[in-house]
Amino acid sequence: MEKNADDPLLPLPKKASRILVAGSHADNLGNQCGGRTITGQGLSGNNLTAGTTILEGITAAVDPSTEIVFKENPEFDSLKANNISYAIVVVGNPPYGEGYGDNPNLTIPEQGQKTFHNVCANVKCLVVLISRRLLVVPHLDQVDAFVAARLPGSEGQGVADVLYGDYGFSGKLPLTWFKTVEQKPMNVGGPHYDPLYPFGFGLTTQPVKPTN
Repeated sequence: MEKNADDPLLPLPKKASRILVAGSHADNLGNQCGGRTITGQGLSGNNLTAGTTILEGITAAVDPSTEIVFKENPEFDSLKANNISYAIVVVGNPPYGEGYGDNPNLTIPEQGQKTFHNVCANVKCLVVLISRRLLVVPHLDQVDAFVAARLPGSEGQGVADVLYGDYGFSGKLPLTWFKTVEQKPMNVGGPHYDPLYPFGFGLTTQPVKPTN
């Protein structure tokens, strides 16, 4: 999703003075793999399996002159005068299997929502949501671009490849994304069809050709 189609943030520029990477899932292999990875419930952290985190993928993708600042949970006031070109916020739910992940509100943890707000209220930002299911997404009015990466597994480099235009976006929603849990179930053609994103919604972009 792009907030401003006339001035899109995606694909992200590889060359920038300073970028911020934030969020509980930016540098966490276990979180981006989710449940049913090595153990039944999965594990948070970077000691679960081999791979690349999304932060590592971003680091490999950007120009060497671009300064990367990583703060998992930056405070609101600390972002106001940091000369940040843009931010990437990677949030989602912790790993879980059946039962342990039950959440009647279908929300991300409160700290993730706070990080989302703190960053996107101050800086041009992209939010990447890591989740095995659709969630209620807060503060979307503050976001310049939004990517649902589902559970990308062990290769965060693949997420960065698309964010930075080495490969294009092509995925489309195979179901309707609701605004609130009270709307469920929501189906195309239903009497109260008012989705956050409709069935089949998705961004289509072409790879960016490298320049000499």
